[in-house]
Amino acid sequence: MTIVAAVATLACSIGLYPLFAGGRWFWTGVAAVLAAACGGLISRRLRLPAVLDPLCGLAALLLYLTVAYARGEAWLGVVPSPGSLSHLIDLAGDGWSAANRYAAPVPLVPGIGLLVAAGIGVVAVLVDLLAVRLRRAAPAGLPLLAMYSVPAAVRQDGVGWLAFGIGAIGFLALLMADAREQVGGWGRAVTVHRHGGELPLAGAEPPSGQRVRTDGGRRAASGRRIAVGSVAIAVVLPMAIPGIHPRGVFGMGGGGRGKGTQTVTTPDPLVSLKRELTRLDDSVVLTYHTDDPDGPDYLRLYALDRFDGDRWTYSRLSSSAADRLSGRTLPPPPGLSIAPVHEVTTQVKVSGEVRDMTFLPVPYAPTRVSIKGDWRVHRQSLMIYSLSDSAGGRAYTVKSLRADPSASDLSAAVGYPADVVSHYTAVPKNIPPQVRTLAQNVTAGAATARAQAVKLQRWFTLTGGFTYDLSTPAPQHGNDLVDFLLRSKRGYCEQFAASMALMARIVGIPSRVAMGYTSGTQTQPGTWVVRSRDAHAWPELYFEGSGWVRFEPTPSGAAGQGTAVTPAYSRPAGGGGRQGDDALPTPETSSGPDRSSASPQAAPHRNDTGPQGGLTEEDSGDGGLSAAPWIAGGVLVLLLLAVPMVLRALTRRRRWAVLSAPPQRRGGDLGLLRQDGRGGAPDGVLNGVLHGTPDGTPDGGRDSSGAAHAAWQEMRADALDHGLEWRPSDSPRAAARRLGELLELDAVPAEALGRIARAEELALYARSRPADPPERLRADVRTVRAAFAASVGRRARWRARVFPPSAMAQTRSALRGAGTRAADLADRLNDLPNRMRRR
Repeated sequence: MTIVAAVATLACSIGLYPLFAGGRWFWTGVAAVLAAACGGLISRRLRLPAVLDPLCGLAALLLYLTVAYARGEAWLGVVPSPGSLSHLIDLAGDGWSAANRYAAPVPLVPGIGLLVAAGIGVVAVLVDLLAVRLRRAAPAGLPLLAMYSVPAAVRQDGVGWLAFGIGAIGFLALLMADAREQVGGWGRAVTVHRHGGELPLAGAEPPSGQRVRTDGGRRAASGRRIAVGSVAIAVVLPMAIPGIHPRGVFGMGGGGRGKGTQTVTTPDPLVSLKRELTRLDDSVVLTYHTDDPDGPDYLRLYALDRFDGDRWTYSRLSSSAADRLSGRTLPPPPGLSIAPVHEVTTQVKVSGEVRDMTFLPVPYAPTRVSIKGDWRVHRQSLMIYSLSDSAGGRAYTVKSLRADPSASDLSAAVGYPADVVSHYTAVPKNIPPQVRTLAQNVTAGAATARAQAVKLQRWFTLTGGFTYDLSTPAPQHGNDLVDFLLRSKRGYCEQFAASMALMARIVGIPSRVAMGYTSGTQTQPGTWVVRSRDAHAWPELYFEGSGWVRFEPTPSGAAGQGTAVTPAYSRPAGGGGRQGDDALPTPETSSGPDRSSASPQAAPHRNDTGPQGGLTEEDSGDGGLSAAPWIAGGVLVLLLLAVPMVLRALTRRRRWAVLSAPPQRRGGDLGLLRQDGRGGAPDGVLNGVLHGTPDGTPDGGRDSSGAAHAAWQEMRADALDHGLEWRPSDSPRAAARRLGELLELDAVPAEALGRIARAEELALYARSRPADPPERLRADVRTVRAAFAASVGRRARWRARVFPPSAMAQTRSALRGAGTRAADLADRLNDLPNRMRRR
């Protein structure tokens, strides 16, 4: 079992391959698993308590890590010392920092190698403890599964089917080895095949003509077939189900060729933004050629139109065949009707190293896209996406309309369509009042929406005291937004874009967050290169007549996003500009939340949300977060916790209700309800043998016998539930005497316990003699149960009520019975061809 547990851990660790460049990390894990297995084996050989098993495994793992990574600081090069421990801690910190700097697959620098060895080693220690020492092979799958969760969370493509299959086979091998060990503990099972004569007695030599062989081959073969079939179904079936794997089985075909409506699902667009910005290799994402005389604009991937109180995301997209590009002209960009435009042609070549780019980076606003494959357009945002294809390695051509609005065009924009106002000015109720006040103060004195937007942009880039910092953690909660705006004022493009878009909505300007790439770096006339460091997020604000217009609140240049460019229309006029329009924010108007006396002026054509305004129905919940999932999760947890208690109540009810059933059925039901004490034959079978019945079930022909058996079983279950020792070898009288002496029962419960034992003895050995009526026995059971509860502590009483061990034992017995029946069915199916040939 030690070897199989180690092999299963190594098989599941293969699922970590997407995280690392090269294969050296695997051998690091092999050494860690061997060290953990040796530690557990030594603990078992020394017969130490089970609690020391993981400590021995961790100690052996520490020895290996010391030799591998801190030999110079250790005593004798092996024994851990304070210096070696300090070195390991520092190295682990360096590895953690490197893991956050690099984008997967990461190189195996010493710090990352230490984290890999320690992580796999800890999993090996847990698996060894559960599967080998505690003989709980099934729960050992949880730490093994944890290793698959890491690449699934870090890499968009997750783990390949082959790596999953290898790990699954390793886990199934662990289960089969555990089952073999448990069966082997009972001795070797044999089947005697007789050609003539009688079967030999136990321990005698088989007579001539007889052959003795073990009866494990067919069941083992059935188990292997079931295991392989289960793994095959787990790998193939999800890939064949529409919507789970967009590229069909093993990535071949499928995905969006049908005529129905499908939901577009992608990971959170902002999750990988920081990794792209901090990649040390700074790889090339794409190159493009443009004929834009004014120089290229940004390349947009996503338009995030929803703010849930914590993060920006886009509304769920529903795709149908009508959304395919198919070489046709795309829908016109919304709101673009007055501003001057010019057509731009851009030829893009995406690097073949790019994987799973299912949204196309295109200049806004695209009017026609020429690309092979099944690509579609979202009409409202003009995002280009695919349900089955990736942009990696593809070349395509985009024709787009680039708007050239002037400052006066934006200042003259009046009014918004009702659908734009309702959707793009919605903010959750849980936005802190400090943020609302700050937005009003920063834009105070501005007479137009354009002037407000300019003041917001200037506040972020110049006057607000913000610092561009890639080491800032990605925002996860609304408190992160408050900290960025009011306290730390340190962040990168995600925080700047998200904050400006939110503050624009607060003051009534329709806004959203766009994500994609800046224009990159020019390599020759008309040709540009975009690298991973050019990943960017920026706000887009809506102005009637000009449509969606880009603003740039993120600092640019050496102290910010290196290739970010501020649009000309978003720059304020000179110092002589009108106060309230293009004037720079003064300290009095941009001092933040302390300006409680500011009186913001709102243009009459805008939708000023205020504390309660601008909320759509779907965003009007508390904090923008629905409580339904939390309530549903809580109810589910409570239901799961109530299962043992409900099962115990149903079993008690069934035991007494069976007395009204027909005699032949009642005996069978009682036999099913009996449970063995320590894995032996069920009590019902034993009682049936004592009665001399041919099928090993109790007769139960009279109500008194059935009531006696039910009362005895209930009393036994109550004893087990309250943690009292139950000896299956005791007779009813001996069990009652031992419990009475152990608990020092009073006269009334002692007499009730004696009556229950006497009724069981009569039902077993003298059924012709009259016994107590069922009502009396049922009352005696309640009396004894109350005595059991009074004799134990509060913790034991609550366990008996909420998590009764007898219900757990009944569940295990039912599962063992189901497994036995499944094995018998497999044997019959395996033997079916032989029977047909004999016929």
